[in-house]
Amino acid sequence: MRKIQKHEGVIAKYKKYLPVTAKTPIITLNEGNTPLIYAGYLSGIIGRGFEVYLKYEGLNPTGSFKDRGMTMAISKACEERSNAVMCASTGNTSASAAAYAVRAGLKCIVLIPKGAIALGKLSQALIHGAVVLAVDGNFDAALDLVKDITAKYPITLVNSLNPYRIEGQKTASFEICDSLGEAPEFQVMPVGNAGNITAYWKGYKEYKKEGKIGSLPKMLGFQAKGAAPIVRGYPVINPKTIATAIRIGNPASWRQAEDARDESGGLIDMVSDNEIITAYKLLAAKEGVFVEPASAASIAGLLKLCRRGFFKKIKVAKAKNKKIVCILTGHGLKDPDRAIESIKEPKVVKPKLEAILREIGY
Repeated sequence: MRKIQKHEGVIAKYKKYLPVTAKTPIITLNEGNTPLIYAGYLSGIIGRGFEVYLKYEGLNPTGSFKDRGMTMAISKACEERSNAVMCASTGNTSASAAAYAVRAGLKCIVLIPKGAIALGKLSQALIHGAVVLAVDGNFDAALDLVKDITAKYPITLVNSLNPYRIEGQKTASFEICDSLGEAPEFQVMPVGNAGNITAYWKGYKEYKKEGKIGSLPKMLGFQAKGAAPIVRGYPVINPKTIATAIRIGNPASWRQAEDARDESGGLIDMVSDNEIITAYKLLAAKEGVFVEPASAASIAGLLKLCRRGFFKKIKVAKAKNKKIVCILTGHGLKDPDRAIESIKEPKVVKPKLEAILREIGY
């Protein structure tokens, strides 16, 4: 009988690059191995021979990129004999932490900002049995409480301040390079708590050091206009945006994100909620990919740069491979209310053949 080949998660695949040993119990839901989708419509908009690809992280087990870091954070928590984990979350971290904690048999405690978490994400944390408490404050207030509690009690913090989260999340950059055979010229991504841009840049640098790739991408990050502390240069006390996953006013990995920007020769800019929703709808209508609003910030940023003539200014000879990868961090079903608000209700027709044919133009 032929052995079935299967993906067994990012730790199994990239163990060489991760801080694990034979003593590390691997807690996995077979995360990673997400598709890198060629975006023909967006490639046409950018033009000049650039190829746009979508790294669709919404197809991880709990529907977001957080699973890559969580498999590492929970595995190491088990290795350290922790009995409980805790996080502050705008949604995706809570869903991932709850799922992986169940897998490991650990208690999971989640603090969320009151009224600022999408229903799809909240339901995930609850169905996995996490203890979820809504804090009468924003994400930053919730994270401060988590840091204080985990410093004083035997509970492991699993936000991206946990270095193992960054280690796991960097595996997405490995997958991109493995798929393309090289690093892209540009990587475009949303920036919220800034752990992800930090992780990708770390991964690219490690792959280059290992000789896996010959060049590094320019990192292009985008915050929501109402939650853009890195762009503005100061914390935003009351961040506001429909993109709840990046509604963060004081990113934990602020300095590291600036390092990724500066070292790569890239940029961190901001996009409005209107630009995010336009990109959100365009992805669904033109590329067949359904993402949560925060994911669409990368596409909104790409389109903003295109309107500015950013890609026209690049000399073709200096563009090494002319590939652009946009990171789509979470699935559209994470925020079903936003999708429903963005579309028209189905038209009601009589149950007659003639009525249906008339409506569909036949």
